[in-house]
Amino acid sequence: MTWENPSASRRQQILRGTRTVAVVGASPNPSRASNFVATYLLASTDYDVYFVNPNASEILGRPVHKSLADLPVAPDLVDVFRRREDLPGVLDEVLAVEGVRTFWTQFGLFDEEVAHRAEAAGLEVVMDRCLKVEHARFHGGLHIAGFDTGVISSRRRAR
Repeated sequence: MTWENPSASRRQQILRGTRTVAVVGASPNPSRASNFVATYLLASTDYDVYFVNPNASEILGRPVHKSLADLPVAPDLVDVFRRREDLPGVLDEVLAVEGVRTFWTQFGLFDEEVAHRAEAAGLEVVMDRCLKVEHARFHGGLHIAGFDTGVISSRRRAR
């Protein structure tokens, strides 16, 4: 059976129902995608954001946790920035934390077997989608530079 991502309307519902996000594989390096997404999440959403990386102690002025088990809360959504071959192990960590509702993987991360296993355990699964892009898309702030402009219009600006 071929696995497919939830529909756009379901992804929007997932994001609207999310309050806490754990970014697994968050990087302190500002040139990394995970750092860019983390910056967006902190600046443009109301989510409580937690970072997980065993090799970092602080990212964007916030503490970093060594594992999901070390978080002070169970996140609603786990956003994964790890190699594809790491996904089964990350899912094991997610399943060990009671209360996680959504397993989300970033662009380029897709593993059908992991998706089926996560769904069988009761998780919602979104793969190969950027949390930042999806959030901005559904909240009217997707701009060519990737930032929330606060403008939702098809009209040209007055000169």
